[in-house]
Amino acid sequence: IISNKAFYTIFVTGLSGNGKTLMVEQVCAELGRECIRVNISVETDETDLLGGPTLVNGNVVNRDGPVLIAMKRGAVLLIDEVDRGSNKLMCLQGILEGKPYFNKKSGEYIHPKRGFNVIATANTKGSGSEEGRYLSQILDDAFLERFNITVEQEYPEAKVELKILKPLLNDDEFAENLVKWADVIRKTFADGGCDEVISTRRLVHIVETFGIFGDKMKAISLCLNRFDDDTKASFLDLYTKVDAGANTEVILASTISAKESPDEEQEEDVPF
Repeated sequence: IISNKAFYTIFVTGLSGNGKTLMVEQVCAELGRECIRVNISVETDETDLLGGPTLVNGNVVNRDGPVLIAMKRGAVLLIDEVDRGSNKLMCLQGILEGKPYFNKKSGEYIHPKRGFNVIATANTKGSGSEEGRYLSQILDDAFLERFNITVEQEYPEAKVELKILKPLLNDDEFAENLVKWADVIRKTFADGGCDEVISTRRLVHIVETFGIFGDKMKAISLCLNRFDDDTKASFLDLYTKVDAGANTEVILASTISAKESPDEEQEEDVPF
């Protein structure tokens, strides 16, 4: 899509840390295309996107925002975390149709240059996060309908993650164990056996931390501190089993079983 310079809008959705944004940036880099990235929050408004009056050397001038700059340059506009935005994103409706834009603040009529395209990334499909995992907003259906396609991006395959991790450290075995470990956790997460997941981004963080401290378990532990104590302990224990060459499928089955089975030794609640 990017190589043929077609205006063909794309909505990329997937779990956090699986490389959605980086994928778009790297595709543009590979093809020599300019990529202008704008990060969205609930506070993002028309001025942030399209520009408006601003003070320059004591004078008020109209300055283009990232969207209009991308249109004029024929660049790829990357709207990152689009599901964090509000109904103020509706100012992009006409632009998402590939139509010229009349800048009412400057009086300029802007025709998109060949090569201009819009790619949005999000952790959800614009309908909010039912499990409360992300502070995402519910996007207007008319806004979502203006994207030609929605691409569901999963975490990379093991061989791809190895290509990402191995150049970052001189320990192929450690990289392979990290990938196996993350794969087990993701399968368990998908089956409802745990509430957290190890992303590709977190694997990179672990490798970078290992490069600083030179201690595998310390690197993993530091990067797992964002999770609650029980999750951190179970993930650490799981890694020691993977590193010891244990059967990951057996580990996966036992992990899910332990999650689903109540602890028979727990004391019964005593009523007041």
